[in-house]
Amino acid sequence: MLRFLNAGESHGKSLVTIIEGMPAGLSLSAGNINLQLARRQRGYGRGGRMKIETDKVEILSGVRDGKTLGTPIALQIENKDWENWQKVMNVEEIPDKPEVIRIEKDGRLRQVEGTVSCPRPGHADLGGILKYNHQDVRNVLERASARETATRVAVGAVARTLLESFGIGIYSHVQEIGCVKSSFNATDCCNCYEEVEASLLRCGDKKAETKMVAEIDHAKEMGDSLGGVFEVIMTQLPPGLGSFAHWDRRLDGLLAQALMSIQAIKGVEIGDGFASARIKGSEVHDGIAYEPQKGYFHLSNRAGGLEGGMSNGEMIVLRCAMKPIPTLYHPLETVDIKTKEKKMASVERSDVCAVPAAAVVGEAMVAFVMARAFLDQFSGDCIGDIKQQFTHYSERIRGEH
Repeated sequence: MLRFLNAGESHGKSLVTIIEGMPAGLSLSAGNINLQLARRQRGYGRGGRMKIETDKVEILSGVRDGKTLGTPIALQIENKDWENWQKVMNVEEIPDKPEVIRIEKDGRLRQVEGTVSCPRPGHADLGGILKYNHQDVRNVLERASARETATRVAVGAVARTLLESFGIGIYSHVQEIGCVKSSFNATDCCNCYEEVEASLLRCGDKKAETKMVAEIDHAKEMGDSLGGVFEVIMTQLPPGLGSFAHWDRRLDGLLAQALMSIQAIKGVEIGDGFASARIKGSEVHDGIAYEPQKGYFHLSNRAGGLEGGMSNGEMIVLRCAMKPIPTLYHPLETVDIKTKEKKMASVERSDVCAVPAAAVVGEAMVAFVMARAFLDQFSGDCIGDIKQQFTHYSERIRGEH
């Protein structure tokens, strides 16, 4: 079974991940992965960390001569900011560990708490220190940070390389920032994807994007943050991935869990989602048709490509709601865990809006889940065997066998 495990802290030495179950013979290079890592770092409203880090992956194992070996693939992404944090984040005990560190960047001196005693509202901080009995919130926030998603994007890049070798496409775009909504839908996104990729906010609607930028600027001036909505779309998927037979193999559930696991995601919608709860069944369900060259297909796609826990052959459309980032430059009220006194929350370097980046992370998580479902359906230890199974299945469902 395809799976991965990642590790690393936001200001630790590096982020690492191991992927197990990727078949042999897949063409893969660091360039494939770095392209996706760069996409994650773009977007209007990102914070100062993106000026420090230029994420590059090092493939440590599982690939030789540009091809996967079928053995575990180990990936590493260095944290360039580590040089400023060595005393605070060292794995060894350091007697003179500083309570405050001073970091100079771009000619400016910035002061950062080495030990954090004020949990931030909206973060994992409070629950984490209570769960693990920590006396320093940094023990929680360093791992809970969205910096961790760099490894998810790296894993997703490997997964999408597999899917793309079978003609499967994956896309995303930003639909909403704050109260501003784009007119673009999933089909528009796929047809005009170069415009989406060139956009500051991964939004194909230029008029909406201008308003979104103004909203972000205003939030920044106010020391506030903004969330939004993004869509992830997959095309050319065969029907039948996933299963209706067991709850834990239902593809809609697996996709929702993967997307909800991304930091700050508070809602996931498939197809027409909540809108379908407000209208009659005759206006919701998608009619079925058949053509010899095309096979079975649906007359509409309100289901978003998923029915009964399985892909149905149509475009998969997933919509995610991201809350505003909880680290605020005008922080909210909290409690000092050492003194129990009322304090204002700690301020860590943060983004004003990270919805475009979250969309890229969403692509990665969807790619991983779909690659796992794909390999469950067309199992094999090398690409050649998998392609034979895929070809046979594709011909059978079109009625050619």
